[in-house]
Amino acid sequence: MARSTDMDEVPTPIGRAPAFLEMLDQVSRLAPLKRPVLVIGERGTGKELVAARLALLSDRWDRPLVKLNCAALPEALLDSELFGHEAGAFTGAQKRRLSRFERADGGTMFLDEIGTASQAVQEKLLRVIEYGSFERVGGSETIRVDVRLIGATNADLPAMAREGRFRADLLDRLAFDVVNIPPLRARPEDIPLLAGHFATRMSAELGRKVFAGFTERALERLQAYDWPGNVRELRNVVERSVYRMDRPEKALDEIVLDPFVMPDWQSVQIPHVAAAAAPAEGAVPSFPRDFDADVRTHERALLEAALREAQFSQRRAADLLGLTYYQFRHHLRRHGLADKEARKALGVKE
Repeated sequence: MARSTDMDEVPTPIGRAPAFLEMLDQVSRLAPLKRPVLVIGERGTGKELVAARLALLSDRWDRPLVKLNCAALPEALLDSELFGHEAGAFTGAQKRRLSRFERADGGTMFLDEIGTASQAVQEKLLRVIEYGSFERVGGSETIRVDVRLIGATNADLPAMAREGRFRADLLDRLAFDVVNIPPLRARPEDIPLLAGHFATRMSAELGRKVFAGFTERALERLQAYDWPGNVRELRNVVERSVYRMDRPEKALDEIVLDPFVMPDWQSVQIPHVAAAAAPAEGAVPSFPRDFDADVRTHERALLEAALREAQFSQRRAADLLGLTYYQFRHHLRRHGLADKEARKALGVKE
């Protein structure tokens, strides 16, 4: 029987932290069973990856793995997607629609954000788990399926059950066992490993032969961050930082954590070295003058002075001028100071 395309694309989990390895061991022991499983984890921790691994290591590895995010659909549409509908069941239902459960027959169903499902949908899910049967929306025929159900959420389902917002009997059946995925902050030793993997892959995508690694400063910044978006956020940060590298043959030093911090190209703050290029006190400039040319001359003088003061460290020079690194780089390019010949004239050693 043909193997599911989804299974072919399951990446190998990466990590060596004790908490992560313990979780993978639990997944390996759970995989051969036909019982429902509940996967708990914060956003970006890889709940779908764990579900795929449960399916891949089971005897259903060559059967479909069907996925659905319950939070992405309104109640009526979620009901129709999960259980199908008959022609004429509601306005716009012109023909019969097979359910996701029918498509997953013999395989695995992964329901992400299962805590958002309505009470009516929860009741039908319980029936599928208990009896392996359901009826399509608008139909009376009993459909029987053999599907292993894996639910995932970052919600507190026991608390929701106590408050009556999630069926306690469904929770009992789903939680044959619960896989808790550790957040990235609980596995700091995995951050360099994951970052290197993502950086190498991004470098290959950009057509670069090698990735030269991270500087100590970059690694320290990666490990000092708390990663609220977990592995997904780490991947985005690393890939963004790699593609923005000016000199990819050098080790990556600049980590771009927040892409929404946009440079202000219109303002140049000069708190530390403004006096170096300011006119002498009491001096009166002669007129008429070329205002734009004067501003450009003043800016270039500030950039050169800051570079020399910082011993040609661009990051330190940017700090002296009250600019971000990217703002400083922009002004260097605008004044031709980023060119090799200009840097040589300033005394920069390559």
